[in-house]
Amino acid sequence: MSGIHGRHLPSHFCIFNSGNLGWDLDAVLALADGRIFHGAGFGATGLRAGEVCFNTAMTGYQEILTDPSYRGQLITLTYPHIGNVGINSEDAEGREIFCAGLLLRTLPRAASNWRAQEELDTYLRRHGIPGMAEFDTRALTRHLREHGAQNGAIAVGNDLDIEQVLAAARAFPGLEGADLIGEVTAGERQEWTRRSPSPANDYVSQESASTTHHVVVVDFGAKRNILRLLADRGCRVTLLPPQSSSAEILGVGADGVLFSNGPGDPAVLTQAQNTMRAVVEAGIPTFGLCLGHQLLGLALGGKTQKMKFGHHGANHPVRDLRNGRVLITSQNHGFAVAAESLPDSVEITHVSLFDGSLQGMRHRHLPAFSFQGHPEAGPGPHDASIIFDEFVASFATRKSHAPA
Repeated sequence: MSGIHGRHLPSHFCIFNSGNLGWDLDAVLALADGRIFHGAGFGATGLRAGEVCFNTAMTGYQEILTDPSYRGQLITLTYPHIGNVGINSEDAEGREIFCAGLLLRTLPRAASNWRAQEELDTYLRRHGIPGMAEFDTRALTRHLREHGAQNGAIAVGNDLDIEQVLAAARAFPGLEGADLIGEVTAGERQEWTRRSPSPANDYVSQESASTTHHVVVVDFGAKRNILRLLADRGCRVTLLPPQSSSAEILGVGADGVLFSNGPGDPAVLTQAQNTMRAVVEAGIPTFGLCLGHQLLGLALGGKTQKMKFGHHGANHPVRDLRNGRVLITSQNHGFAVAAESLPDSVEITHVSLFDGSLQGMRHRHLPAFSFQGHPEAGPGPHDASIIFDEFVASFATRKSHAPA
């Protein structure tokens, strides 16, 4: 069998035909405001609570499920046909599924792709994550857009107690004030040198042949594609636990420091804010990404706020105010830095064209900058990957200004 452009499909090419899609399981989603949705269950049985959000990406469901930033959330995928390309080991952005549950319109009966190793239903069951399909996800999305992201609970099984599910939704404490970092990070120092997969090697990531830079990533739940894109740019990456002190970070002697994405409320991470402030003031190139962007805003004297329903998707336009260029970006965040709270020492560099919210900033006098979206994509467009180039370029700029 031949593939696209005459390539031969590898021997593990699979078409999965799920044996669990006869919809023999019931499912219910209860929102804290009392709205109830009924559907068909798949994945694991049981009851899980979280904040219900919606993601508008058309592809990349595996990357979304394994993004540590989704800890504590029930994800609604607005694209109606999810699961058709199955699951493979290379596309995971983290070591496990981090969301609390998955909500979608239609789960195909067959997953077909030359890279597929497992079907979505089996994958969720293996990780203990419930899913619900065959219901009106457009109605749910419109409800969330009007009333805002809210707490909810999903239950999969038979003889479901709706009152129990509703009680679980109302008992969920929410993400505001939540510190979830310890639930998603390895908590130990690690090294990373693997580059991005490519068509030339059947989309299997390879070790870097050589490195010219060294970057510390303070790991609050870093997606693997962040690490891959750094390796693609000649960087050897050292991941440090989120509780690392500024002395430990600076003691590595790296060319730059990246504070990663992660889940929860940035305002409660006071130790991380203090650490980031000390690293920035030390003059080492510092890049804050997503949660790291929010921490930089707090470290520099700004404030963060909970958004109505957040930004989750792969089609978000962002304007670079420095040159007027519009970037189509991947996004996943429910908190934002309040632009009006920032001091004069901070320059706003990027804004969302959806709602005008702050998307990027930099310090006017120190080599520190940040981006709210996900320039590493995974999934999503690659427009914003140039921000990694800016980060790497700052290493040379710092060295050229160093005293002889």
